[in-house]
Amino acid sequence: MQSHFGLTLGSGVQDCEKTRSRGDTMKAGEKVMEGAAAFLEDGEQAIAGIVAAARGNTLAKASPAFAAREIGLRQAGKHVEAGAEAGFVVASPMGLVITNRRLLSFKISAPLPMGKGGDVKELLSAVPLEAVEEIKVKRLLVGKTLTLTVNGQTFKLEAGAGADAGGLVEAFEGARAATPV
Repeated sequence: MQSHFGLTLGSGVQDCEKTRSRGDTMKAGEKVMEGAAAFLEDGEQAIAGIVAAARGNTLAKASPAFAAREIGLRQAGKHVEAGAEAGFVVASPMGLVITNRRLLSFKISAPLPMGKGGDVKELLSAVPLEAVEEIKVKRLLVGKTLTLTVNGQTFKLEAGAGADAGGLVEAFEGARAATPV
C-alpha cells in the first residue's frame, strides 16, 4: 500500500525518487524545489524543500479502522484550520519550500514510486520568513512531525522517513539569520 509520501507502507523503503537521464535519482524534495523555481521572485533562491501533509493525514488515509480514520481526519482538519488562521495554506500532500526570503506551500500531485507524481501544480501560499517564528522537527515512528509557528499560530505537518526535515529546519534558521530585521 502506498502512502502520499511515496513510502511503501510496511516496508520502510523510500520509493519516491525520480530517475534522471544518467541513472542518478532525484528525491521528492529536490523535485519540489525544481518545480518551485517557476514561482520564485527575482533574486529569490529555493534552499530546501520536502513533501509534507497535515498531521493526521497518513492515519486518515492508511488506517483500515473507521475510528482511526476519523481521528486522523479530525487531527488533519485542526492543523489545516490553524494554518489558515496563520495565513498559510496546508494541503495533503504539499510541497514545503524554504527560500532565502519566504516559506512557500505548493499543491503537488501525489508522489508515486519511481519518481512519478509529486509534480508542483500551483503556489498555495507564501509568507515572508519574518512571519515564521519557528520550525521544529521530531522523529515519529516511520516519519517526522514538523511544528510550525507562523503569524502566532502553531500547526503540525508530517513528512515521510526519507524527507530531509532537519535540512529544512537548518535552511530556515540560516535564511532567517541572514534576513535583515
